[in-house]
Amino acid sequence: QLSGKWFLVGMASRCSYLAEHSHQLEATMVTVTILDGQSMAISTFRKLDRMCWEIRQHYLPTQAPGRFLLKGEGNCSKVDVVVGEADPRSFIILYYQKGRNISVKLYGRTSLVSDAVVDKFEQRVRAVGLNEDVTYYFPTYGGWHTVLRETRM
Repeated sequence: QLSGKWFLVGMASRCSYLAEHSHQLEATMVTVTILDGQSMAISTFRKLDRMCWEIRQHYLPTQAPGRFLLKGEGNCSKVDVVVGEADPRSFIILYYQKGRNISVKLYGRTSLVSDAVVDKFEQRVRAVGLNEDVTYYFPTYGGWHTVLRETRM
């Protein structure tokens, strides 16, 4: 039931690139398509240099329910993805782990989620040893949809 459109609301990560460029965060939308009833095709749309970019990823199912594998180039670039908590009508919290590094992402069906959902996200962030210093919230304006509107004029 995770198919459809999602907005990236927040992310907690110790990623140095994210920390250095957090002032440049743009509204980001994701489209999830369930393939063969198990794996997920993820298309991420974001604005960069006034252009809309699409990043495509394929999350492969594992033996455990709610767990996926995202493979990159080479053997050492696999990322374990775990569904932490979800209400398919409103939000999903995902964990991404590569080696010892872990990130937590909050997606919403809309770009704004309730305070209760934000609280759940922040509890999950603290539970994996991250804190508000490495938690970033994405703007709800100026995303890919703005670029599409500008190009149609």
